[in-house]
Amino acid sequence: MAALCQSPFYIPHMDLDIDITFGAIAPYMRDPTIEEVWINSPERIFIARAGKSELTNLLLTAEEVRNIVERALMWGGRRLDLSHPFVDARLPDGSRLHVAIPEITAAHWAVNIRKHLMRNMSVNDLVKRGVMSTVIGQALTYSVEAGLNILVSGGTQSGKTTMLNALAGAIPRMERVVTIEEVFELSPQLPDVVQMQTRSANLQGEGEIPLRRLIKESLRMRPSRIIVGEVREAEALDLLIALNSGLPGMGTLHANSPRDAIVKLQTLPLLAGENISHKFIAPTVASAIDLIVHVSLDNQGVRRVQEVAAVTGRYENDRAEIESLWKWNGEDYERGIGALPHPEKFSAIGAPVSQWWHK
Repeated sequence: MAALCQSPFYIPHMDLDIDITFGAIAPYMRDPTIEEVWINSPERIFIARAGKSELTNLLLTAEEVRNIVERALMWGGRRLDLSHPFVDARLPDGSRLHVAIPEITAAHWAVNIRKHLMRNMSVNDLVKRGVMSTVIGQALTYSVEAGLNILVSGGTQSGKTTMLNALAGAIPRMERVVTIEEVFELSPQLPDVVQMQTRSANLQGEGEIPLRRLIKESLRMRPSRIIVGEVREAEALDLLIALNSGLPGMGTLHANSPRDAIVKLQTLPLLAGENISHKFIAPTVASAIDLIVHVSLDNQGVRRVQEVAAVTGRYENDRAEIESLWKWNGEDYERGIGALPHPEKFSAIGAPVSQWWHK
């Protein structure tokens, strides 16, 4: 199989011709109600609409599937061959392409295209769509403006990137923001933004640039705030160190609950080396993270903020302590016992907590 070697440069201003690039699946890509398209085999093509999957009646050939992938990869600057059997790439319209090929897959190319229909939604837009209540939306907007460190947690397809994009839109416009991602997905609508993504190794096994390197480099770029698209591995340590130095930031993490997110955030740094211990990580997490926004996708296909929790700054038995602020009970949000951290930061932006917290 020939290597699909493309230019290493991503050209964001180029327009994607949907019909030419996607061929037979172009109608699905054009349909604004379809969130994701995936191909398990040429005869098994699925779509997701309103959070629910559907099997289509479209039949392709193996050659057509490969041609769709080759044309799509022309825009992403990524490689796919036997030595790199996975590829993760961003398309100019904001869609995210993931492909896995045999022998990693059993027989057929596995293709996923995630469309990010709500990528440019603001916090207010999400409130209007019922993703969260007005009070939660106001609290999160003020929290971003005040410079609190926010972690967005949730499962796959729960809306973590959409939420992170919305929160990024609340960052004051005079700030300089650096985003760090595996693949470009974020699109902060701000005047001073630098976006960076990882790079895989070349055919000689050289030139790889991981998230850890990008986080370290971002600190030399005079950021007012950093945003990490998704924390997966040892880069959690570098993010915590950056946030603990007084630099505000945000990121996402796969987790089942805010409490699980904190446990995972304390575990991932251990991958950085044997000299990292829980006794170091626990106080670092407790002081580095302020809020956890947990989002979910229910069995009806509805995405919403499931819980907002505050990290108190305290820790016990090598675990950072958290308190619930709001939690969805199936019908409405219940107010928890927690309080928004750092009230002095809210006062500094002219939004004292006491003025609106109980409204």
